[in-house]
Amino acid sequence: MNDMPKLTPRQQQILELIQSAIANTGSPPTRAEIANELGFKSANAAEEHLQALARKGVIELVSGTSRGIRLKGQNLRAMQSSMAQQFTLPLQSLAQLALPLVGRVAAGSPILAQEHVDQTYYVESSLFQHKPDYLLRVRGMSMRDAGIMDGDLLAVQSTRDARNGQIVVARLGDEVTVKRFRRTPTRIELEAENPDYQTIVVEPGEPFEIEGLAVGLIRNTILM
Repeated sequence: MNDMPKLTPRQQQILELIQSAIANTGSPPTRAEIANELGFKSANAAEEHLQALARKGVIELVSGTSRGIRLKGQNLRAMQSSMAQQFTLPLQSLAQLALPLVGRVAAGSPILAQEHVDQTYYVESSLFQHKPDYLLRVRGMSMRDAGIMDGDLLAVQSTRDARNGQIVVARLGDEVTVKRFRRTPTRIELEAENPDYQTIVVEPGEPFEIEGLAVGLIRNTILM
């Protein structure tokens, strides 16, 4: 049964813009970006349409942030499905990449140390816009609203650098975590994509290192 409320053409256009922004950048657009993309005279016009979408239960608006827009209902499920690339791992005979699956990481040792590798998956390189170096099994639901769920396999490209807003694999002392990266003039913030989880703040001098960037996702089950 279709539980999607009836939207005006303009509301549908804004919803599709939000979905596209999240799929392409990992973040929803700001009001100003919506206004600029759709030719509104001000961000207030975008806000009025967003409020209407929120009243219809299509999105949720989060105060205190310029990108405080979350998909709800079947729109969130559709986004999560699209981010879980192609539902299942391809057959080895069609594969072009051999990616080690990293399990739990021991404190103080390289993330790709042999003792951390649980197994190797063979996947088609066409699944990814940027070539990953390994897969990391996601634990927990802190990145739920970015479509990254407990048990998913996150494709990671090894790097020590990241831009604000990118989803990173970071090492904090003895722990490895997946969060959205923000660098301010005074500290580093690792943001969850789930309101039940707090932002992790890394002060100067505290142990911190970027291990890689999230470049794709594989959900090793068929989504219904």
